[in-house]
Parts: sequence; structure tokens; C-alpha cells
Amino acid sequence: MADKLFVFDTTLRDGEQVPGCQLNTVEKIEVARALEALGVDILEAGFPISSPGDFNSVREISKAVTWPVICALTRAVEKDIDVAADALAYAKHKRIHTGIGVSEFHIYDKLKSNPEEILERAVAAVKYAKKYVEDVEFYAEDAGRADNEYLARVVEAVIKAGATVVNIPDTTGYCLPSQYGAKIKYLVDHVDGIDKAIIATHCHNDLGMATANALTGVINGARQVEVTINGIGERAGNTSLEEVVMALRCHKHLGIDTNINSQRILETSRLVSNLMNMPVQPNKAIVGRNAFAHSSGIHQDGVLKNRENYEIIDPKDIGMTDTEIVLTARSGRAALHHRLGVLGVHLEQEALDKVYEEFLKLADKKKEIRDEDLLVLVGEKMKDAMQRKISLKYLQVLTGTLIPTATLILEIGGTAFTATETGNGPVDAAINAIKSILKEQIVLQEFLLQAMTKGSNDVGRVHIQVGLEGAVSHGFAANTDIVRAAVEAYIDGVNKLLGGNN
Repeated sequence: MADKLFVFDTTLRDGEQVPGCQLNTVEKIEVARALEALGVDILEAGFPISSPGDFNSVREISKAVTWPVICALTRAVEKDIDVAADALAYAKHKRIHTGIGVSEFHIYDKLKSNPEEILERAVAAVKYAKKYVEDVEFYAEDAGRADNEYLARVVEAVIKAGATVVNIPDTTGYCLPSQYGAKIKYLVDHVDGIDKAIIATHCHNDLGMATANALTGVINGARQVEVTINGIGERAGNTSLEEVVMALRCHKHLGIDTNINSQRILETSRLVSNLMNMPVQPNKAIVGRNAFAHSSGIHQDGVLKNRENYEIIDPKDIGMTDTEIVLTARSGRAALHHRLGVLGVHLEQEALDKVYEEFLKLADKKKEIRDEDLLVLVGEKMKDAMQRKISLKYLQVLTGTLIPTATLILEIGGTAFTATETGNGPVDAAINAIKSILKEQIVLQEFLLQAMTKGSNDVGRVHIQVGLEGAVSHGFAANTDIVRAAVEAYIDGVNKLLGGNN
């Protein structure tokens, strides 16, 4: 049986400290419920004394979720702890997370204090928090740069004071994995009573080593990881939940696992990305849109023969429908043959070779080859797929002080359809109008807008991802009118989705 690793998610506290990514209470509750469904053990809901909004969010999240421990952050200050306890009043399982800096930088420069006074304040904070809750976690801020001998003294003292969890943060992302692992091992070997508390990792990604540090800490004895969805957080971010979870699933020989339902990872990632308006980079491990996409001919051939040739994770294990074979100038015959087969076109080798020659010529001119391009190459008339091809003929949007309203005309198979709908904004209104015509339950899963040029007349490039009954497709468009670009990108994605080109 695998050794249990507790997952402490701080998306709603450390993750929400990212500039421009603040959530309101309703949105925080939505994320909290998604994290509960994902299977996190501890949910850090906020820093109650920091603002009335944070206090209210912690209180409402405490009411909204059932089985995760709800944690509230404080400084080693009695007033902070009082307010946190009040915010946690309705939590079924509650934890106060208090602490203080322990590195020389924090002791002398930030806190203008000395090591003995800091140790006393740490113990006092834990004892004070124990008056309110049994479950108290202590964080030794900037432990990554702290002297190990002094850190061990502090950890031993707070455990004797009643701390149930001791958090060893690499607050600045300074440590190398070997250094951080050695720090955890030092505590395991030198702290009297360390078996009475759980050691936690809290690693930042300033040097790109947060996940590596967290895993090295776990290997050396930590049994709680403090993580965020998509690795969001202060500066360069925190340890990514999805990376730790899937690394342990891939390396079962470590004998350590979490309670996370990995098939909910992708949907939770997208929820956080959308609500926080923070797009996930395409090459992000596990949840980036290119994480399971293959365009190189050698890779495509290998994946089609056996997925494990180039994928150590089955995309279905994180909630993705399947591997994506992207046809480009780097694609080989195997990928072309596979895609034609999906379209119902089967060619003998000689015919396939001829089509492949034409395919390469076209691929040199286009960034990506679509299904309709392939059907033209093999002489098909795009029958069913192209009969359903949708094109935008007219678009008008009204915003300002009015309720955003969109009127559009779509042409489908030579027939024009008109619709007018309202929405939360012009793009939402236009998409609602398209849905009213198509009468399909197409879900907008991802929306990314990027400026391609500079100035007030920028060309905006829009990438969207849409889904229908488990199938997923991507749409792209560019225009100086970003609303039109968004609508055309949505239609592009829908055309692929309904035509079978994912």
C-alpha cells in the first residue's frame, strides 16, 4: 500500500496573490468546490486579517465544503490568530497556519530582531493558536536560506508547543534539490519529537525547481506538499499540484501517492485559468495544450505504434480525451495515413506517397493542415463535413451602457441563419447567438487573446478551445477587431469539431 502524501492546496491564498488574479467570494467558492472534488486534503482559503473580503471568503468557503481541512494563514501575532479563528467558525475541519521568518535576512533585516526572540515568538504563536484549534501548522518562513541547526531548534520548540504540521518553505525559490532534500533529512535526523508532526514542503519556482525541490523533500521524509493549480503564485509561482501528483503516479516505485482524482486535473486547471484570467502556457507540463500534442513525424509514428514511445502519461488519466496528432510540414506518412483513416479515406501505398508529396508542398505554405485540406488533396468534395461548414456573413454588436447584444448571420451549407442574443459582454453575446442557431451544447473551454502588433490598431490573435460530448477542437483567428477575431476563432473551432478535425 502506498504511503499517503497530504496535498495542501494554496491556490486561493498564495495563488491569488498574483497581480490581477484576485477572485470574489463566489468565484472562490467555485474553485474550493472544484478542489474538494479533485481530492485535496487541506484547502488554504485565505489570510483573514488581510482584508474584510478575505475574512468573508474564508468564512463562506468553510460553509461550502465538507471534508477538506480549511486552513487560514496568520502571522505570529495574536490579533491575526483571533481573526483567523473567527473566520474558521463554520469549518467542519479547521487549521490555523501561523509562523515567522527564520533566516538571517528575515530575523535581522525584516523583523529587526534576534534568533532567541524569534524562537520565543514562534512558540508563543503556536500555543496561542492551540487555544482555538487542535490542528496548528507552523511555517518557518525563508527556511530555504536558514541555518539548519537553528531551523531544527525552532522546529523542535514549536512541535513541543503543540504544532501538528511544520512547514519548511523555500520562500524565495533559492534551494537546489540536493540542498532542500538535505534540509528535510537534517530535520528528520536531528529534531527530537519530529515523529509527532508532519513535515510540509512549500517551494517557490524562482529558479524553476519548485517541483523538483518538493519531490526531493518528500523522498527525504516530508508528507505534506503545499501546491497550487497550474503552479500559480508569488513571482514565478509555486509547486504545481498536477506535476507532483503525476510524477508520483509515474514513479510508483517510490511507494508514495496522494488522494487526488487525477481525471479532474484538466478541468480544474481550466477553471482556475479562466476565473483568474491567467492563461496556461502551451508547453506547461501536464496541463499545457501542447503537453500531449505531436507534430514531429518521428514522434507521431512512434506514438501511433505505441503511445508509451513518447508519452509517459496517458492523457485520459488527467481528463484529456486523447493524444493530438498535429499535421505540419514535419509530419510523416504515418500521421497522414492515420488522419486520412479517421476521415474514412484509405489509400494504397503508391497513392499515399503521391498525396504525401502534395501534402508536404501545402504544409510548407500553411502552419497547420486541416481536414478539408486533406480531403481536397485526395480528391474528395468534403461532403458531410463541408456541407456543415459554417461561415460568418454579418456581425453587429452593441455595448456601452446597454446590455451587450450581438446580431449575426451565419451561412451553413448555402443557407443563411440570423440570430440576436445578449450576454455578459460582446463576445459572450455573439457566442450565445451562434449557439442559438446551431442548437448544440458546445462548451467554450479556453480563450486566449494575444496582440500581434503594436499600437491602438493592434491585430489581435485569438485562440479558443471548444468541446462537445468529450471531443475537443481548437480555433484560431486574427483581426484588428478583437470581437470579430473571437467570433471567427469560435466558428473555426466549431467547424473542426463538427467536421471531426480535432
